[in-house]
Amino acid sequence: MKKSNKSRAESLITHLKMVSHPEGGYYCRTYSSHLVVKKDALPKQFGGDRIISSAIYFLLEGEQFSALHRLKSDEIWHFHEGSPLTLCIISPTGELIQRTLGPDIESGEEFQIAIPAGFWFGARMKAKDSYSFFGCTVSPGFDFEDFELGRREDLLRLFPQHREIITSLTSESRENKI
Repeated sequence: MKKSNKSRAESLITHLKMVSHPEGGYYCRTYSSHLVVKKDALPKQFGGDRIISSAIYFLLEGEQFSALHRLKSDEIWHFHEGSPLTLCIISPTGELIQRTLGPDIESGEEFQIAIPAGFWFGARMKAKDSYSFFGCTVSPGFDFEDFELGRREDLLRLFPQHREIITSLTSESRENKI
């Protein structure tokens, strides 16, 4: 007998020892490279040495969403199971790109989506009564120093044409926790 969506999500969170992430949902780190790039060999946006690459598992369930944020590194999202996700990506020039992370490639969903450094992005599940389990790989490796959670007021000032997306993928309560 197949587990319900809720029990499957709870099982993943428990067995993988996932914890809450500031952007929403749950995560656990699965890989950190032992190789390090020295600060002087990195682009100027990095404040110190960085590992070459890192990876996490990430899970959203129910009404949760990945709030708009940006990184100083490139990030690749990998679909594993559950509901497909709509990724909303805003380029530094204001172009809105919407792509779907999921298993149905015949319908235009993608197993992997890369987000360039410096782009704002967030995601929401297509099925609100489900969960989405995916992975993220960051290179140079993730460091919370390189993570910026979008502030609704600032993003609306920068990109007023995307009011609906920005309002739906930001949360004032999250802004106050960072």
